[in-house]
Amino acid sequence: MIIPYQELDEITLNNIIEQYALREGTDYGEVEYSLQQKTQQILLQLQNEEVYIIYSELTESVSLISKHEFQQRKVE
Repeated sequence: MIIPYQELDEITLNNIIEQYALREGTDYGEVEYSLQQKTQQILLQLQNEEVYIIYSELTESVSLISKHEFQQRKVE
């Protein structure tokens, strides 16, 4: 289930984004970015609907997923 990021309070949203940025160790190329820069980039991706926040009833947890991966899961 997709959770609209706009429905989350700012602290909760920031915590979800930060946990994702730290856990994923996302690769931003040759340039190293600060945690703040990474979280800003992820927020922009949420705003542009390139990434979604999803809730898993099975694991009772939230995560971020790319639009492409979400569409692939819907097809399966």
